[in-house]
Amino acid sequence: MNTESLALDFKSATLYAVRVVLQSADTGRLADALAQRMADAGSFFEHEPVVIDASRVEETIDWPRLLQALREHNLPPIGVVAEGANLAAAREAGLTPVDLSTANARPTMPADAAAAVRAAEFAEVPVPAAPSAPSAAPAPAAPVPAAARPDPRPEPQPDPAAAAAPTPPPSSSAMVINRPLRSGQRVYARQTDLVVIGMVSQGAEVIADGNVHVYGPLRGKAMAGARGDTNARIFTTQLDAELLAVAGVYRVVEAKLDAKLHNQPALVWLDGEALRVEALKS
Repeated sequence: MNTESLALDFKSATLYAVRVVLQSADTGRLADALAQRMADAGSFFEHEPVVIDASRVEETIDWPRLLQALREHNLPPIGVVAEGANLAAAREAGLTPVDLSTANARPTMPADAAAAVRAAEFAEVPVPAAPSAPSAAPAPAAPVPAAARPDPRPEPQPDPAAAAAPTPPPSSSAMVINRPLRSGQRVYARQTDLVVIGMVSQGAEVIADGNVHVYGPLRGKAMAGARGDTNARIFTTQLDAELLAVAGVYRVVEAKLDAKLHNQPALVWLDGEALRVEALKS
């Protein structure tokens, strides 16, 4: 047996990447739009690996020029989604095709199923009564032929409580962070919600494929629906964020929010292509 340690090993990893969706093949327009987006977002996307989604573009793209523009903004390209000639040209430019299919929705238990499970958990299982002692010896019975003699072993009966209880679905528990997040820290909840009990400081980032809940001051950056879930929400008990995003639609908070929203409980949600922020009323 070889006991020497290997020079490398394979381990699983989860990589968060930004998807850059191209709406045009004009590299000049793309470069201008990229500069504008990066100016709006500040340093939020800097040094983030990006996947270029060119699935909506049919015209030929100048890939070397586009990759250079991304790198100039500290956005290292790591993959591409494209078809036909654009895919072939992207491969020649050094990009690897990737699959950006949306993750399966997390299962939830319907109300009637949950009620049935609770009822089954607290259902009383009947207990058979103990047999009483016979008061007198029974009279001997007439012999029964072997062919007609019944099987003395009782047939097993199904447990009615077990039959009534449905199989619970997989857990949909959220990721819970029970501490404040300092500047430079990032937390990503993959395929679930994220709950932070504490402050999210300026420069910290909280990201979730589902909803984001911050029970404390939200002063950093929050992104819900990171893999495209347009129904995701951001909840916080004290809103003072640098950046808010839902399913890729983001808003940089440069000026102080309205007094009805600043440092107040708030909800952030997506209305079509517009990001809405509203106060949570008690």
